Amino acid sequence: MLRPYDLGTTQWYILHRLKNVGPTMQRDLVKALQVERATLSAIVAVLVRKGLVEQVPDRVDQRQKLLRLTDAGEELWQALPDLTAIHDTAFEDMDEAAIAGAIQVLQSATERLENIIDRS
Repeated sequence: MLRPYDLGTTQWYILHRLKNVGPTMQRDLVKALQVERATLSAIVAVLVRKGLVEQVPDRVDQRQKLLRLTDAGEELWQALPDLTAIHDTAFEDMDEAAIAGAIQVLQSATERLENIIDRS
């Protein structure tokens, strides 16, 4: 669904986050997406080159970057298809409690693995 717009799912998520949460510090996206800083930097660089996102140095710490949608990013967002159909198809007729339980299990497993990596 995103291919005609030359967007990947992670790029879509960044646009979604900036549209729905508002301007966001790049370091906060590293945590939200649980990706390496270098990986996110490369994805953001592509969005900046496309003119969809701009990076603004933080007022307090110039090394930190605040991300926000550009006018072109806003325009593209309005043109994108509603991806709730994917969610609806994947989780149709599934018990909400079971979904919540699965999310909890996956979050706990991820945290345990991250703790092991952090200790290394």
